[in-house]
Amino acid sequence: MEIAIIFIIWILLLFIGIPVGFTLLIAALSYFVLGDWNLIYASGAQLIDGINNFTLLAIPFFILTGTLMNASGITDRIFNFALALVGHIPGGVGHVNITASLMFSGMSGSSLADAGGLGQLEIRTMRKAGYHDDFNGGLTAATSILSGIIPPSLNMIIYAAIANVSVASMFIAGLVPGLLIAVALFITTFIMAKKRGYKVLERANLRIIWKRFLEAFWALLTPLIIIVGIFSGFFTPTEAAVVSTVYAMFLGFFIYKELTLKKAYENFVESFKMTGVVILMLAAIEFFGQFVARERVAIKVADAFLGITEEPIFLLLLISLLLIILGTFIDALALLVLVVPVLIPVVTSVGIDPIFFGAFVILNLMIGILTPPMGMALFVVSRVGNIPVGTMYRGVLPFLLPIVVVMLLLVFLPGISTFLVDILR
Repeated sequence: MEIAIIFIIWILLLFIGIPVGFTLLIAALSYFVLGDWNLIYASGAQLIDGINNFTLLAIPFFILTGTLMNASGITDRIFNFALALVGHIPGGVGHVNITASLMFSGMSGSSLADAGGLGQLEIRTMRKAGYHDDFNGGLTAATSILSGIIPPSLNMIIYAAIANVSVASMFIAGLVPGLLIAVALFITTFIMAKKRGYKVLERANLRIIWKRFLEAFWALLTPLIIIVGIFSGFFTPTEAAVVSTVYAMFLGFFIYKELTLKKAYENFVESFKMTGVVILMLAAIEFFGQFVARERVAIKVADAFLGITEEPIFLLLLISLLLIILGTFIDALALLVLVVPVLIPVVTSVGIDPIFFGAFVILNLMIGILTPPMGMALFVVSRVGNIPVGTMYRGVLPFLLPIVVVMLLLVFLPGISTFLVDILR
């Protein structure tokens, strides 16, 4: 009875708009009050344990890197380079949208940062080229998920901390699925643009392409510095986050000279706010985990899943359905910290690689934030692009299909996400 009451309280708090971290704390506190547990120990030690992890130090620095990149004019330079590179292909500005998001994903680490940072610029350019808003909004939302999968994805860092696996391995596991999604979106965009008769841009000559490349060159080095630095052993993922922040500030102040002290201060404040939300959530989930552990929720969930099937492929499909449904109305990060501790014992018991499972879970959560009626990315793009939500619902559906196909490829060919990890081990 207590479990039912706690979950009802938690769901109600979520639906009335209380931040996820607070809902977890309130739900867990309610459980301890009802069960007459020692709140002094639980509320103190457990909250600290939830964030006492060196790996998690990477989160504020990658968030800050993304905000500094936006403030330094880097998004404009990346977009202009992509425009010169692929604007002449049928589906022109649509391909620019995908290419720019692919480049930006190696810097920001956050899908919603991509949607908010590049989204307005992408939609404005597509409108000028005569593209319809359902196409503009749907594609912009779909491309934003690349930042949640391709390194340095914040989702990957948090999964690694929760599942106790290597951050570097998780970064590599997300690389190929992210690139496959980009290819799938290129194909879909090409077909839809041909069908709708969208015009292409004039092909840029080599001089223009080279000029745009030089303008974006220093920014494009960011993901290279992060990945090469980590896998050469020169620095850890956490240290890589600090390096990327220092590098972003160097670009903003001294190379592009668009970052001012006022802008830097505003970006620090904004990143601190975003970090606070994430850290509160991670602290709260450790506290909430006491309720989960005492009530043996993980064991009950495992028994429920394994009672249906012990076949890994069918189990993954079942988990996928659950994650996509939950992801439509629960924040992806909140869902990540909630489900991973519960599902890891289930999948490892049937021999599923936790590195692969991390890439699989995060891809499903990204599908969730695109899925109507409550997909978070749809509302962000709707706001920054001034596109009606109903138009967003209609526009995202054609782009969901190729992403789901990539997810199914992962289920049936898990080596897609782990073969590079195995090579580099």
